[in-house]
Amino acid sequence: MNITSRDVQTRGKNTYSFDEFLEKRSDLDWYKDDPFLQKALKKYADLQYEQIHKELLDFSPAVSSKWNTLAERAARPEVRPYMLHFDAFNHRIDRVVRPMETHQLEKEVFGAGLFSSQMTSWESFAKRMLIHQLGEAGVACPLTCTIGLIALLEQYPNEDIPELEQILQHTKEGLDGDFAIGAQFMTEIQGGSDLPANVLEAVSEGKNYRLYGNKFFCSVAHADYSVVTAKISGTDKVSTFIVPSWLPGDKEKEVRNGYEINRIKWKMGTAELPTGEFQYNGALAYPVGPAGKGVAVAVGIVLTLSRLEIGIACAGFMLRAAREASLYGDFRSVFGKKVKDYPLSARTLKKIENTAQRTAAGAFKIYDLFLRLNQPLNAGIPVDQPLEQRKQLFNLRELVLLQKICATYEGAEVLRDAISVFAGHGVMEEFSSLPRIFRDVAVNEQWEGPRNLLLTQIYRDIQRVANWYPPADFVANVLEGASQETIAGFSEQLTDLLQRPVCGEVSEASMEAAEEWDVFCDSFFKAYQTIALEELQ
Repeated sequence: MNITSRDVQTRGKNTYSFDEFLEKRSDLDWYKDDPFLQKALKKYADLQYEQIHKELLDFSPAVSSKWNTLAERAARPEVRPYMLHFDAFNHRIDRVVRPMETHQLEKEVFGAGLFSSQMTSWESFAKRMLIHQLGEAGVACPLTCTIGLIALLEQYPNEDIPELEQILQHTKEGLDGDFAIGAQFMTEIQGGSDLPANVLEAVSEGKNYRLYGNKFFCSVAHADYSVVTAKISGTDKVSTFIVPSWLPGDKEKEVRNGYEINRIKWKMGTAELPTGEFQYNGALAYPVGPAGKGVAVAVGIVLTLSRLEIGIACAGFMLRAAREASLYGDFRSVFGKKVKDYPLSARTLKKIENTAQRTAAGAFKIYDLFLRLNQPLNAGIPVDQPLEQRKQLFNLRELVLLQKICATYEGAEVLRDAISVFAGHGVMEEFSSLPRIFRDVAVNEQWEGPRNLLLTQIYRDIQRVANWYPPADFVANVLEGASQETIAGFSEQLTDLLQRPVCGEVSEASMEAAEEWDVFCDSFFKAYQTIALEELQ
């Protein structure tokens, strides 16, 4: 029997193709094709909705297609950020080298003027939720840090330091079409989240300061300006400063403002984001906010906004995961049936969708409270506010912390479940963005305070205000709209836990109480999110 070349070419040939799935996925418009997101925006934007809706219909195609492609290319391991410490003439330049795709994405995202006074808050919110669906992509963390820097400058204007007003304009409105990028450098090797343990020294030089020492974990290492915490010489209290990366005229020369970037960290996620270790050798710094109140200022304003944004990001992550898992479940057939037609898979897909929508609804509801309160960013809860206003400010403070804890934890669960729908293809980096976003959400869980730290803070917060805000009132206010049975149950649990050794010395009793506190916070916040979701029905 003779075997022809044609026989060889046809035997064993597999004609299976993913093209139908890929075409549908690439054609998706992340806003136009998401009726849930539109419904939520319509409720909260109210009279502004029609205009914002039009803006998003114009904005979304770029995020869904062009920016998504740039994000995927920038995530390739061979183009991860790295340091070029010296130029050809042995000048120390500490250039953070990033791929062209990241530079292009960053220019277009920041060029959208998301923080400009010309853009409404809800339009910015919705656009950022879409951008977060890209994953970190080297731009989401810079966006978040820039929000905090702008808020800090707006909260504490200082006419004696005109440079601060210029920095505000550069970050918020842009200068000649160039929008600056902000960062926040607070962590030191000995302290981590323990900001009072900072030892970076600020030495007075007239109205400004010079910084000396080390910051160990500095994300957005390529930023134009950074919020830095340090202790003024001769004091033991932390203050807050704004530090330009380059002084006027020096950026083009690659001459940094009195500091060096020792190295870029190697992280499990947010790999497109350069996180460095900085050594300050007399960097010029502008003081902002009251001296000695740096911890309260940093936590009350900068970290609060970062934590709030992480919740928005997690909602974006989950919405994308739900969308792509559903699309694949409807495409892929195994053992003669589509993945979505198996009860176990259908259950997983439904769980992903429900969690994504519940998280997004909660993010909308918290942001609405944030916008409705008068000056919600404070270093603590102002005692001179009317009682009801103080209660609302406290609610916001705790909801932001609860969202940070719960949304990041559930985000990892949702991404893991979504990956499982893709089976073996789910872990292939070139097949899907989900593995990359899974690592990003795991890193987000550690940013701005890990779980146990924030659980402790919430517990102590509620204890501290109990004399003017009884726990039962707190539960009833936060869960307004829930059944009386639900409110009574959570009130009873909270009252009991506040009498238990949750934050006491380590013992079997205290560890058991700590476990119950963790479970309580998770269940309590999910009840809040569920109310938010029901309000959208």
